[in-house]
This record gives sequence, structure tokens and C-alpha cells, in this order.
Amino acid sequence: MPLDGEYEPSASEWVRDQVAEYERTGGRRANTLLDTGLPIIIVTTRGNKSGRIRKSPVMRVEHGGEYALVASMGGAPTNPVWYNNLVADPAAVTIQDGPEPFDVTVREVTGSEKDAWWQRAVAAYPPYAEYQARTSRVIPLLVATPTGR
Repeated sequence: MPLDGEYEPSASEWVRDQVAEYERTGGRRANTLLDTGLPIIIVTTRGNKSGRIRKSPVMRVEHGGEYALVASMGGAPTNPVWYNNLVADPAAVTIQDGPEPFDVTVREVTGSEKDAWWQRAVAAYPPYAEYQARTSRVIPLLVATPTGR
């Protein structure tokens, strides 16, 4: 069930536009990262400070019905804001991978589980390896598991 509350679109125009087009078309359009042709999903969270609904396009890394959410922020020195939202309320999350969003719970993974998911993530989106090389922080990786499906 989609999260209830006031939606606050991204300050970034391309993110706002992509989310709107993806949702308007049920994922038939705006379903890749810019002009890369690589698939994305829409992750919806509740802002950990504002309480408003936030939506982010994230690279699609799916395995066995679960999804990796890689908090890379292009190798920036800080985590993306959506990472903080996920950690603050890991059960208030939906993913849209196609026509309809669905509820998920998220958990941060470490050790060998993270290694396996990291390999899948880099296979789906090779720049993740470059992003990790360019930052001193360890890029967090969370796994989203559908609930009630």
C-alpha cells in the first residue's frame, strides 16, 4: 500500500520529471537512468526530518524477488538523503518496478551477504565500482524485501 502523506518532489528537475513520467506511465517510460538504457526503480520513503513522502529513482538490482539499494550518490563523500530515510524507518518504504508500487522492508547488509549483493549491483551498473574507488566512505548497501506479496 503506498505511503500516505504529503509528497515533496525532489529539488532536482530531472529527478522530479523522471519520477512523474515513470508513475504516469506505470513504468513503461522513464524507466532507465537518463540515456544509459539501464533500468531503474522508484523508491518511496518518508523523510526522516520532514515526515514528507520522498521518491527517488534508483538503479534496478533485483535478485530472487529482492532489490539492492546502493547508497552511492555517485561516490560523493556523504550518503544520499534517502539512505537516512530508510535507516530511520525501514518498514515505511515502497518500490515501484513496473505498474504498481509494493511495500518492502529494508535492512543494511554486511560481510559476505554484502559482497554477493555488491557483485550483483556492479554487474547491473558498473560505475558503482568507480564510485567506491573515489570515496573514502564505505558505500552502504541495503536489501529491500517485499512484504505481503
